[in-house]
Amino acid sequence: MSDLAWRAAPRSRLTAASPPRSPRWRLVPAVTVLAVVGLATVIVPLVVDLNEQYVDLAVANQPPSAAHLFGTDELGRDVLLRCVYALRVSLTVGIVAAVISAVVGTAVGALAGAVGGWFDRILMRLVDAVASVPHLLLGIVIVAILRPSLTAVIISISLTHWLTSARIVRSEVLSLKSRPFIDAAIVGGASRMQVLTRHLLPNVAPQVLLATTLMIPHAVWHETALSFLGLGLPPHAASIGNMINDAQRSLLIGGWWMSLAPGLLLIITTLAVSGVSGVWRDRLNPKRRTELTW
Repeated sequence: MSDLAWRAAPRSRLTAASPPRSPRWRLVPAVTVLAVVGLATVIVPLVVDLNEQYVDLAVANQPPSAAHLFGTDELGRDVLLRCVYALRVSLTVGIVAAVISAVVGTAVGALAGAVGGWFDRILMRLVDAVASVPHLLLGIVIVAILRPSLTAVIISISLTHWLTSARIVRSEVLSLKSRPFIDAAIVGGASRMQVLTRHLLPNVAPQVLLATTLMIPHAVWHETALSFLGLGLPPHAASIGNMINDAQRSLLIGGWWMSLAPGLLLIITTLAVSGVSGVWRDRLNPKRRTELTW
């Protein structure tokens, strides 16, 4: 190709300026943040014996300093230590609720796609009915019925977040049912349950794991919202939602650090989980990756 033809060829301005960065580099900050948060939530409670009921009014409402990196709250409790405990609770709730939601959604989606017919229509109408109600509103109703507690929050999130997994699994199962290897298994004498457990579910497992990972940040924010509204953990417990709720009163006296610290940690942690999930999604679906990767 001549130099003139090369110059006339259409090129993207961003890709021409610099080659796209490898998705692996996007994992570095996200994995680093998750590693630090994971180690902190495991090691700090073993090293520091934090009594959540401890009150020291002599050091109450102190701004960030060398002694208290994130300052203290209105009762003199160290905000950093409470944030670590709160993140451990939030991540535990998010992971457990995401796993339960994935199991329920996978079971519903796999049965709907494998059986088909009227059974599929009934299950999908059930999914549409649950999806028509806002997640937070339905979660509040469930927690109010069960009474606010950690178990009630997990059940609430699990019962309102299985819809995505169900739709993904059903779509994948319907797509796989038309593949030649499924016809070969049926001709070979495999029963419907054997086809489902040996061929369909193993092939949809990566998509289910991806959906579960993407669900964790949503579940964490859902738990934070319920705790903020007073429907989550008890008020004295270390929870991101409780800490932000308590910090509202402190803002009137200039205690900005009490809400800034838990809010930033929540945003950074959930963005890190979303970053890892995004790279994984691009690997599973390379066609969805745009040309202007950054």
